[in-house]
Amino acid sequence: MAQSRPLAVVLALVLAGPAAAGCHHEDTATARASAAALVAQVPLTGPGFPPDAATAKARLAALKVEWGRNWQTYRREEFGRYWSDETDAVGGRNGCDTRDDVLRRDMTELREGDRNRCVVLSGVLLDPYTGKRLPYTYRRASQIQTDHVVALGAAWRAGAYAWTPQRRLEYANDLDVLLAVDKQTNQDKGSRTADKWRPPRRAYWCEYARRYTGIKAKYALSVTEPEKRALREMLADCPQ
Repeated sequence: MAQSRPLAVVLALVLAGPAAAGCHHEDTATARASAAALVAQVPLTGPGFPPDAATAKARLAALKVEWGRNWQTYRREEFGRYWSDETDAVGGRNGCDTRDDVLRRDMTELREGDRNRCVVLSGVLLDPYTGKRLPYTYRRASQIQTDHVVALGAAWRAGAYAWTPQRRLEYANDLDVLLAVDKQTNQDKGSRTADKWRPPRRAYWCEYARRYTGIKAKYALSVTEPEKRALREMLADCPQ
């Protein structure tokens, strides 16, 4: 937790302004530049993620196969009530809200806040699941949601029920687990696994399976036999 304090202090000074911070304009400008640099230096994608098709196939073959467990004990709150930057997951401890990190990574035509680099003022998402072009404007209703590719409920059944609360919080905020997607499609997907739901846009099946398998392997989550078969089928769509 202590690692995030310098950035938190810097961001507090930036957002409060010179009067509240008790510093001159030059000091505020310096603090703002420092905060922007700290935001920029934290990668929004894990190294080697998502794995290429060959690596994903090898990792899929190595996953433990078993039926889901403890489905009746799942509660969303087990993974934290809110987005959190206080984890060592990809994108963590950079002073930004997890959802803002996802938007900055996944959207194009970005316009970021002048005073706070974390905030995305506007942009466009080319939804990977449907191919729709979805505009985004800060503080306006949006058709964009943040999806856990392997849903929290699915992760719970596949082994997350045995994790510590901090490990579950890390999973819920790991940018490798998350994608900005079309709101209705995300709601249609719910917590269904790969054998029960696939992206409507078939051109994304390969990357979806690579991401899904990469997440399962990264967190040592199990798969069911039908789930493994569905992932193998989608990986077969990858270019040879």
